[in-house]
Amino acid sequence: MFYYSNTLWQAVGIAEDQAFLVQIITTSVNIVATVIGIIIVDKVGRRIPLAVGSAGMALGLGMMAVAFSQAIITIGADGEELVSLPGAWGMIALVSANVFVLFFGATWGPFMWVLLGEMFPNRIRAVALGVTASANWAANFLISMLFPEMAAFSLVFAYGFYAASALLSMFFVLKWVPETNGRELEDMSDGAYEKAPRATKAR
Repeated sequence: MFYYSNTLWQAVGIAEDQAFLVQIITTSVNIVATVIGIIIVDKVGRRIPLAVGSAGMALGLGMMAVAFSQAIITIGADGEELVSLPGAWGMIALVSANVFVLFFGATWGPFMWVLLGEMFPNRIRAVALGVTASANWAANFLISMLFPEMAAFSLVFAYGFYAASALLSMFFVLKWVPETNGRELEDMSDGAYEKAPRATKAR
């Protein structure tokens, strides 16, 4: 959505100057949503907003898949395939894309980094943060490299896959991600996320 926005919208028949405007709108929505997320992160906790964010992202991406399932493919004079979204489907795709950006920017964008800094026991925090940050950027790189291939195969498949992944992340958060808001870093035990017993002074 961020890396290939111009190419994506031009591919479905939006003019280059309009595609650039769409990119500006998407970036602006992301900035505003991220500011909102930063403001509310300590007021609403981490776990439930992440689950809500996952549901919102799944909705936006799912609607993108539906919109692109209505695409009309024609063959240009040079034999190149031309894709267009008929009727209101272009606007539906645009709104859906920004629904994804809104929910991502307000939740997973800033919240994930806050949560990673809080959820690990002190003795492994530095190493765990290095591993998880590396895994995040490796996954980001992988998705960036694979999207053109997935899009060439089918945009419906690509966005359907991403929607399913977002939905899966919601269940993952609800089942396995602890709430760290209001907890002391020293209280994070190895896997249990329960308050560690306080040492008592010998009399």
